[in-house]
Amino acid sequence: MPTKTSKPKPAAFTQQPRIPLPGSDKAPMPQALPATTLLATPAPSRSQITVSVIVPPITPLPQAGTTRLTPAQFKKLHGPNPASLKLVTSFAAEFGLKATAPTPGRRTVHLTGSQAALAKAFAVTFTAHQVAGVTYRTRSGPILLPESLTGHVQAVLGLDNRPQAQPHFRIATPHATNTSYTPPQVAAFYGLPAGSTAKGQTIAILELGGGYRPADLTAYFKTLSLPAPTVTPISVDKGKNTPGTANGADGEVMLDIEVCASVAPGAAIVVYFAPNTDQGFIDAIATAVHDTKNKPSVLSISWGGPESTWTQQAVTALDQACQAAAALGVTITVAAGDNGSTDGVSGTASHVDFPASSPHVLACGGTTLRASANAITSETVWNEQAANEGATGGGVSTLFPLPTWQKSAKVPATSSKTGGRGVPDVSGNADPATGYTIRVDGQTTVIGGTSAVAPLWAALIAVANSQSKQSAGFLNPTLYTTPKSFRDITQGNNGAFKAATGWDPCTGLGTPNVPLLFAGRIGSRS
Repeated sequence: MPTKTSKPKPAAFTQQPRIPLPGSDKAPMPQALPATTLLATPAPSRSQITVSVIVPPITPLPQAGTTRLTPAQFKKLHGPNPASLKLVTSFAAEFGLKATAPTPGRRTVHLTGSQAALAKAFAVTFTAHQVAGVTYRTRSGPILLPESLTGHVQAVLGLDNRPQAQPHFRIATPHATNTSYTPPQVAAFYGLPAGSTAKGQTIAILELGGGYRPADLTAYFKTLSLPAPTVTPISVDKGKNTPGTANGADGEVMLDIEVCASVAPGAAIVVYFAPNTDQGFIDAIATAVHDTKNKPSVLSISWGGPESTWTQQAVTALDQACQAAAALGVTITVAAGDNGSTDGVSGTASHVDFPASSPHVLACGGTTLRASANAITSETVWNEQAANEGATGGGVSTLFPLPTWQKSAKVPATSSKTGGRGVPDVSGNADPATGYTIRVDGQTTVIGGTSAVAPLWAALIAVANSQSKQSAGFLNPTLYTTPKSFRDITQGNNGAFKAATGWDPCTGLGTPNVPLLFAGRIGSRS
């Protein structure tokens, strides 16, 4: 009788050939001071770091706008693949790393260990770069995984902690022709009815630095004759509410909170603070989207960076977090950037900002708005580049194809075989010369940028959600079929692109005509 043979066990991870993780290739840190090796001496215990390993879902995520799932349904269908989770946990144990299982609905395994152990586990070399007095841990080249992990790991984030994104706000430069408005005034110009509230809604805000002071919020809302909002800070990856100076990231944090809470009074505000890294950015989005305690219906993001500055693995992971939001009925509004059609990249070529270019978010561009007697007298594309004072981002993605809902928008062709998604989708007042009166660190100042537009739209959607008693969710397909819900902006340019009738790569569909948006399908998708 033949002897039953057992299936051979796979070789230990340390003995397997190494395969590059697709999309993990990282460029060296540019314009950095001379580097020194971080691992020249054994890493002390305090040098332990935590990385995020994202594994595949049980089944592919649904196409945005086709399905609305409860958190329990999402977890059952799109939680972490059990086989992948088991392999990653075994891999961690072999290299002396502590593995923390994903929280419900998420696919992120956190691995913690010394820099030396992580360098060995992922076959990377760490170097230290000091920039402006801050030392960053960096790597370059691909991450190499043991062969048996092929297909079981989608991304490894956090090995490199260099800054990933920039806040898209601009403090106004004094000019005789400047004017400013409170956020409720801007919302009223766009037709938001007086007395509108967002009672019962929670607006999530993502921040990668800075902080807020409750005393400033109390003082600011007193000037508006509104009650100060309830603001809850949430720490992600050890990020914290750390207020500093008005010229730093505090300007971003206070702009976001004050716009959201004053345009959507009654809404609870939850601010997710995370480190400014690709890991922190993605973990913050996922934390907000899957937050079953605070249950935000909309998430405002005013941070980003040119598509070319992201690794493909980070782009995929962040976009999938936004795709999960769409499935769960959470709307994400994202600033399109403040550096015109180049997005601040050297040269004259056009670039767009990410995550504004994700097809699963509502990308928000900027205008210059002037009003008199409570009515808009003119509105054009925001472009003050001649004075070195910014311009709205906008253009065509080289990473994401043209979405079906933009097929009729006449998005310009791109030379990229993979690109085509047009940015932005919508717009709003953003020029610092016609900016928002904000209180930051005890000072009243005027701030603009597309950073103001993302929270403005988030607040309007929260009001609509409160009115309709359900979340709007993924709005893009609906908005592109209701052009009369917008004030079409037809004058101006952002560098390479000009405004035109209908959608354009400067202001998208236009600025909100709130009464028509509320009367239409906004907030009514099931």
